[in-house]
Amino acid sequence: MNDRYLRTGVFLAPFHALGENPTLALDRDMDLVVHLDRLNYHEAWIGEHHSGGFEIIACPEMFIAAAARETRHIRLGTGVVSLPYHHPFTLASRMMQLDHMTRGRAMFGVGPGSLIYDAEKIGLKAADQRRRMDEALDCLMPLMQGEMVTRKTDWFTLQEAKLQLVPYSRPHIEMAVASSRSPVGAVASGKHGIGMLSIGGTSDEALAAHAKNWAIHEDAAREAGKTTDRSRWRIVTFAHVAETREKARADMAYGLADFNRYFNDVATFPIVPTGIEDPLNYLTESGLACIGTPDDCIRHFERLWKGSNGGFGAVLLLAHNWADWEATKRSYELMARYVHPHFQRGANSLRQWSYDDAKTKRATAGIENQAAIQAEIDKYKARKGG
Repeated sequence: MNDRYLRTGVFLAPFHALGENPTLALDRDMDLVVHLDRLNYHEAWIGEHHSGGFEIIACPEMFIAAAARETRHIRLGTGVVSLPYHHPFTLASRMMQLDHMTRGRAMFGVGPGSLIYDAEKIGLKAADQRRRMDEALDCLMPLMQGEMVTRKTDWFTLQEAKLQLVPYSRPHIEMAVASSRSPVGAVASGKHGIGMLSIGGTSDEALAAHAKNWAIHEDAAREAGKTTDRSRWRIVTFAHVAETREKARADMAYGLADFNRYFNDVATFPIVPTGIEDPLNYLTESGLACIGTPDDCIRHFERLWKGSNGGFGAVLLLAHNWADWEATKRSYELMARYVHPHFQRGANSLRQWSYDDAKTKRATAGIENQAAIQAEIDKYKARKGG
C-alpha cells in the first residue's frame, strides 16, 4: 500500500439538462477541466455523442484541442470515440495531429458506440458495432505506430495507407478500450496490449464483472504476446462530497432527478431501476455512488481497490452534474485535498512522521532550547557587567 498511486480524473460525457443554455453548458465543461487541472487531477476523458439531447459533445478531439490551450498538466482523452462511425485512416490522422498539438497529453479511448440512436441515424445495426470496432482497431494500431496498412472490409478500404506524421508520444499515443459487462472491450484491449476503461457501475456485482474482465484482458494479452499493466486500467464511478453528509445529500436536489429521468427515458440502461422510490439511497447503498464526506469517499475508493482483486491505475468520476456549479467545484476540491493523498503513496505520510517525531521530542527539545537561549542571555549580561 505504501507504493500505491491511484491517478484521478473525470469521465465527461457530458450530461446537461434540457432546460439549460447549451453554449453556456459547453463553457462550463471547459471550466471544469481547467478547475481540475489546477487541483492536480491527472486525466479528463471526453465523450462522443450525437443524439438524445443530454450528452452534447459531438467531437471530443475538438474539445481536447481547445482544452489543451487552457490547461497545463492534465491529460486529455477521447472517452470514447465510437470507431464504427469513422473511417480508421482519417480518424488516425486526426488523433496523430492531436498527439502533436497537445505535446503528448492526448489519449485515444475507443469503443463500439453505446448510444443506439447515434448508430440508428447513420444506418448502423447494433449487431455490427462490435465487429466494426475490432476491424477498425486492427488497422488503427499499426497506423498510429507509423506502419502501412492495406485492408478492405464491407465498410472501409485502406490502400497502402500510411500517416504523414510520426507519433509525438513514444511508442505511440496512449490508447484504451471501453469495457462494460461484455468481454468485448477486455479482449480487444488485451489483444493489442493497450489500456481498459471499465464503465457500467461499481456495485458489488459490477466490480466483480470488472475484475473478471481484467482477467480476460490478461488472458487475451498473453495469447497475443503482449504485456499487461494494471496502471493502464481505469474504473469509472460516481462521487459527490461536501463538508457533511447532510450537505452532500441536499446538493442532489439540483440535478439528480434530471439525470435519472434521462437514463430511464432515453439511455439504454437505467442507472437507477424504475420503481425505486429513493434514488439517492439506492445509489449509495448499492455502492454505485458515494454521496457524503471525504472520509466516505476514502472508504468508497478503498472498496473499489479491494474489488479490483489486485489494484488498478486510475479512478475516474463520471461528471454527472447532480449538484449546482459551486457545489460541484467544491466537491472536486474536497476530494483533491483530503481524499487523493490517501491513495497517492500516502502523500502526507512523511509530514505525519515529521509531526509525530517533533511531538515526541517537544518536552526535551524545548528544555534544551530554553537553556541555550538563557545561556546566551547570561553571556550577554556578563559582557555588559551585570
